[in-house]
Amino acid sequence: MDALKPRFEWGQRVQSAVDLFNDGSYPERAADELLFGAGVEGEIVQVGQHTDSGAFVYLVEFAPTELVGCMESELMILQPSVEAQ
Repeated sequence: MDALKPRFEWGQRVQSAVDLFNDGSYPERAADELLFGAGVEGEIVQVGQHTDSGAFVYLVEFAPTELVGCMESELMILQPSVEAQ
């Protein structure tokens, strides 16, 4: 049986598929505060796996000093802008 592989890789450009809110991981920010809205671009800087569930968790850099842990369902491959085509 093949082991599951992560959908995204280190260094890959992604965008948030949903609004990302503070789940308590950022004590200096208000609970449930909006961290980044849907569609914000970022880069995968680390890929991990949740010990109990086996779900992949991605550390995404959305801004030079803003890192957010995201699940696969919260991300999508960066769609090129119309201007770039």
